[in-house]
Amino acid sequence: MTPHQDCLQCGRCCEKWGWGQKGVIEDLTPWILANRQDILKHVLIRFSDGKRCTGRNISKDDLPYIVRIDYWTDTNGRTITHCPFFWRAEDGKVYCKIHDAKPKVCIGFTPWNEGIRDYALNCPACRNNAP
Repeated sequence: MTPHQDCLQCGRCCEKWGWGQKGVIEDLTPWILANRQDILKHVLIRFSDGKRCTGRNISKDDLPYIVRIDYWTDTNGRTITHCPFFWRAEDGKVYCKIHDAKPKVCIGFTPWNEGIRDYALNCPACRNNAP
């Protein structure tokens, strides 16, 4: 399997793996600068002093004190079992409502490059090849 497969936008990987991911500071910075409250309200932030809050309550000054970032939560910081930005169109294809600003974990995910069979075996873009 080459690393240049074409995603067929079936949504299987987003449905199964598009939640419960750990985030990175590099995602937060542009969301804070662009005031992307639509995204930040679904991010749980944990600080070095043990405090927690959703991303809508943070600023750039808070970034050095963050020890953990969790995607995706409801607006009260409780984990949800789906991506809030997942959208299936009438054509059956799945689209990301925040495609222009989606997190690195989503941008870099390619099931055909994963070493875990569960990813590739459910991906139609992987055709009949398992990793």
